Parts: sequence; structure tokens; C-alpha cells
Amino acid sequence: MDAFHQLLVEEGELRGLIGPRELPRLWERHLLNSAAVVPFLPARGLIVDVGSGAGLPGVVIAAMLPQAEIVLVEPMERRVTWLHDVVDRTGLTNVEVRRARAQELEGALEADAVTARAVASLDKLFRWTAPLVREGGTVIAMKGARAEEELAAASKAMRASGLTNGQVHEATTIAGTEPTRVVSAVRGRGPRVR
Repeated sequence: MDAFHQLLVEEGELRGLIGPRELPRLWERHLLNSAAVVPFLPARGLIVDVGSGAGLPGVVIAAMLPQAEIVLVEPMERRVTWLHDVVDRTGLTNVEVRRARAQELEGALEADAVTARAVASLDKLFRWTAPLVREGGTVIAMKGARAEEELAAASKAMRASGLTNGQVHEATTIAGTEPTRVVSAVRGRGPRVR
């Protein structure tokens, strides 16, 4: 985590991954915020992070769950290059980087969990990620203050995507940090409606 933090400090702004105002609050707003999803994930198995961008939360998850296999999915070539550099320079051995959009990987992956942070509205996110999750697996999305409203608005898309049990959780990592809103939905049994 220290190595990842240092890479973000040294190169994040230069590579257009984070803004200059984010540098002083990298730990709290980005790294610890990303760590808040870990309790909702399996310790082993396949975890796919869609729209990985700067590596948040995917790289953080990989560092915290070394027994899990992490696939970072990112469509933009410059971000894919960054993610490869991060994996090489941090020595993470449980990470694979794929240049793709989530929708392009349907049938290619069967994850135990899919994560996303600041990727899309829940209705789109559910449609894009549900096909990547095995039966009984989970979609985990990091959302803002309006997570409850967004989940309610996406309930039809959630059901149509074969997901059930949508919930919003307030998750904290360490005392004194702002809680993170984590939305979870489980890939249910039965046919999906398209």
C-alpha cells in the first residue's frame, strides 16, 4: 500500500489519474475509502474490478486479499499502461490487467465478486456487471451520499439483470474517517430477463 501511495503521489497527477487537490488526501479519500469494500468480498476466488482507472479499489483489494485472484478491467490504454506499471512496481502477484469494457467480457469471466468505484449509475452498472458474476456471487459498488436513492431508482434494472437483495452498507476502515457507502447485490438463481 505504501508503494502504491508513493506511485500515486509521484505520477498520479502527471498521468491524469488524480487531480492536484487529491494529493494531500490520498490516504483517506482514496486508499482507505477503497479498503472499505474488502469486508464485503471473499478472501479467495476471482474478484473483477471494472473501470479500474488509477487502481482504486482494485489494487487496494489485491494488496489486502493476497489469496484472491484480482482482474483489473479498464478500457483506456493509458490507464492500462499505468495499471501494468503499478502491478510490476509493487510486486503484486495476484493481479491480471485486461484492456476491455465490462460488457465485452460477458462469458469470458465468472467472478465471485465484481467491484466498481465511480464508474456509472447503478442501473447501468448492474446491466454491465451482472453477466460477469457467478450464481451466488456479488456486485459491490462504492457510491456517494445518495446511494439509497440510486439503489431504489435502479431496482428494475437490478431485477432484470438477475440480481437480488440490493443493500446499502455504511462501511468505515479506521476511526475518524468518513464512512463509505457500499451497495451490494447478489446474483440470484433463475433466468435473467433481458
